[in-house]
Amino acid sequence: MEIWVNPACSKCRSAVSELDAAGAEYVVRRYLEEPPSVAELEDVLGRLGLEPWDIARTGEAVAEEVGLRDLPEDAEHRAEWLRLMSENPKLIQRPIITASDSTTVVGRDPESVGRVIDAEKKA
Repeated sequence: MEIWVNPACSKCRSAVSELDAAGAEYVVRRYLEEPPSVAELEDVLGRLGLEPWDIARTGEAVAEEVGLRDLPEDAEHRAEWLRLMSENPKLIQRPIITASDSTTVVGRDPESVGRVIDAEKKA
């Protein structure tokens, strides 16, 4: 299992605590220090069944600075969303957790974290 975290994020710390409490084995990726590539984002989005704008943190100041807030949410601009998110990882919602069976969640609530823990136990 892998979890993308920002250590300063309370939701990330809560998810890590839940994984620890469940005895889960996982690898931490500090995605601000090791940003995902466009291909990695594509892969995660495919597993989530979401589009880039669905996991974008448009309230971040950098979203305005790089023009993300003005980009249309459509197929024509999808590559630009991905590029900007890869180049500015603060724009990516967190934490993102992937179980060994590829179940992937944005673990912002205990239910989502529970789904990935359950998937890991079944794997």
